[in-house]
Amino acid sequence: MSQQAYLIDTNILIGLEDHHTVEAAYSRFHALALTHKVDIFVHEAARDDIARDSDAGRRQISLSKIEKYRLLKKQRGLTRADLDKDYGPLKKPNDVVDATLLHALEIGASDFLVTQDKGLHQRAQRRSPDLARRVLFVADATELLTQTYEPKEVPIRHVGEVKANEINGQDKFFDSLRDGYPEFDDWWRKKCVKQHRPCWVVYDEDEKLAGLIVRKDEMPGDTDAITPADKILKICTFKVAPENRGVKLGELLLKQVLWYAQSNDYDLAYLTTYEDQVALMDLLEYYGFRSPGKNANGEFIYEREFSADALVSLDDKSNFEQARENYPRFIVNADTRGFGIPIQEDYHDTLYPDLWKPKQPDLFSGASRAETITRPGNTIRKVYLCRAKSKLGPPGSLLFFYKSSSKNPPSQAITTLGVLESVTLAASTKDLMQLTGGRSVYSEEQLDAWEASSERPVKVINYLLIAYIDPAVSKDELQNMGVIKGHPQQSIYKLEHDLMTELVERANLEFKV
Repeated sequence: MSQQAYLIDTNILIGLEDHHTVEAAYSRFHALALTHKVDIFVHEAARDDIARDSDAGRRQISLSKIEKYRLLKKQRGLTRADLDKDYGPLKKPNDVVDATLLHALEIGASDFLVTQDKGLHQRAQRRSPDLARRVLFVADATELLTQTYEPKEVPIRHVGEVKANEINGQDKFFDSLRDGYPEFDDWWRKKCVKQHRPCWVVYDEDEKLAGLIVRKDEMPGDTDAITPADKILKICTFKVAPENRGVKLGELLLKQVLWYAQSNDYDLAYLTTYEDQVALMDLLEYYGFRSPGKNANGEFIYEREFSADALVSLDDKSNFEQARENYPRFIVNADTRGFGIPIQEDYHDTLYPDLWKPKQPDLFSGASRAETITRPGNTIRKVYLCRAKSKLGPPGSLLFFYKSSSKNPPSQAITTLGVLESVTLAASTKDLMQLTGGRSVYSEEQLDAWEASSERPVKVINYLLIAYIDPAVSKDELQNMGVIKGHPQQSIYKLEHDLMTELVERANLEFKV
């Protein structure tokens, strides 16, 4: 097996080494790397960045701490002009450092880059989606190390709905909110508990609160939202416990917000964030939220508009880009291609734990039926591995996942609709590890079992989970529609356009396509 190597940005070094309490994700990342002898590098360019610090005392302390880590030297002959050409305008010395780190990542000097710098994540995304998947926030890097070297199921139930008065406001989960907002207890008691505000919650196996959203309906004239709208959804609180941030609970909770707003005809959803909530801001922006300004407290206001109208293709954006920015809506037009993807029960259960082993609902109304959940089940962005010969279509193509004959229902049915982001071939275990990145559902040992090679590459399919089709489209129904002729297909197959549109209509979505 190949050993992972991580390159850390200056902000991660400071997070690990400064004179303050180390956050859970930072300490866990460092501990896992030490335990499993994973290389952590600091780039020579980052050392130069620290050397420019005008505070001589702080500069000396920071430089001394770099010695704990392996130093990654600069590539000889690499010029600022080269970096500017590949990674966009470099206006400040720090921009040059960012581009140098991305270059080191792209040439393979490191497998992943860990940074809390939102601008660096965005620069990587502009370069290529494959590169962006290898730039991780520290919580995601921690989760990837755990998944690689300590694979296990994470028994966290899905989102349930409760009222604020059902939640213990003295839970340590709220400590960080109290630290940043001294009036929190008063607000929680008078605004949330007394008004019985609705909340979405996620608890772990020990009944500890892992994630929370408090929501509120607002109308024009009584809102902090900037964009004019009639029906407004305010997210008053959006929080994931630090020890759970690497389980993609943020994306799970945001999925709940997006589908709720879409299904209930809201015109606008918004929330506020502080400047240091970079991972949350990056997540919001990926799914189409934009910040038109700040509120009176100096918090960034993030808003997203919603509509039930069909999306229309734009010349300056791909169909996939429009799908992620308008999630869960997507584009269906004359050029849209659709594919059926047969998937075995084990893989289906791993990718879609929401549909795995249904049981009686627990105390949460609307909570998941899954008994346990693995990491990928918390995401909108997913990855599927196969060796099918089909090349699939362009980004924005529709994917219909067909669960093969199974012990547990649904069996022999199309259960899931996705929108294709990209298809890449992996010719080695290291390729698989890098291309799946933070979305991986496998340990490195499991990836190694694929025996990816140049002669037998593995197809890495990245896509957005759009919806579970309820009820699933059974084998009999698919035969009546003409999707299946004879025996069910065993490999990826292209759908005729009229059959694809019929399946989309059958999905009973909450918007026009």
